[in-house]
Amino acid sequence: MSLKDDLGAQVKKIFKEQWSERDGKVVPEPGDLKLSNDAVKLDGVVLYADMSESTKLVDSRKASFAAEVYKSFLHCAAKIIRSEGGDITAYDGDRIMAVYTGDSKNTSAARAALKINYARIHIINPALKSQYPKAAYEVKHTVAVDSSKLFVARTGIRGSNDLVWVGRAANHAAKMGSLSNVYPSRISSNVYDMLHESVKFSKGKPMWEKVTWTGMNRTIYRSTWWWRIS
Repeated sequence: MSLKDDLGAQVKKIFKEQWSERDGKVVPEPGDLKLSNDAVKLDGVVLYADMSESTKLVDSRKASFAAEVYKSFLHCAAKIIRSEGGDITAYDGDRIMAVYTGDSKNTSAARAALKINYARIHIINPALKSQYPKAAYEVKHTVAVDSSKLFVARTGIRGSNDLVWVGRAANHAAKMGSLSNVYPSRISSNVYDMLHESVKFSKGKPMWEKVTWTGMNRTIYRSTWWWRIS
């Protein structure tokens, strides 16, 4: 069978095949799903942590310096995400995707966003400046969080496959992460409405500012606050 015939047959099979769907409460592993039309449905919170201006960094700095910045940011983000109970689902260049489930998923994800901001300000940039005092460079980033029902399927081919996350939260969190890094943390109103008070206010002061995301005509909340890591 030629490649063209093989692709045509497989695409027809994908569109014709009935879906096997089941409800889930935890993030599945790729091996939990078949490559056929098999899916898990769950309520989840999606977090995207994205390092800003990475193209400019790569184009203007030594590859080793850029790699150190990437590694530092992604390491801190990953450790913080996991410390708050999130499941890392993908690394994509300069950004990381995670999914939170469970009763405190919104609060945990929002707190992780604020902790990543703390790590950038108080850990990553000071260490970079100490090692490279003459480097006029500062790490900037955005973290975006949204919640929705998610439809999780396995995609790819045998020997090279992964999970695909279908749902508003996955798409909108990714797009929200491309907004200005002047506000490093953004969450949807769906997430904000479910937050514990400790992640909404600090000593009576609001930690989040309500705004309209004109690109998607949605209410979101943005913040420059950080959450101390001990």
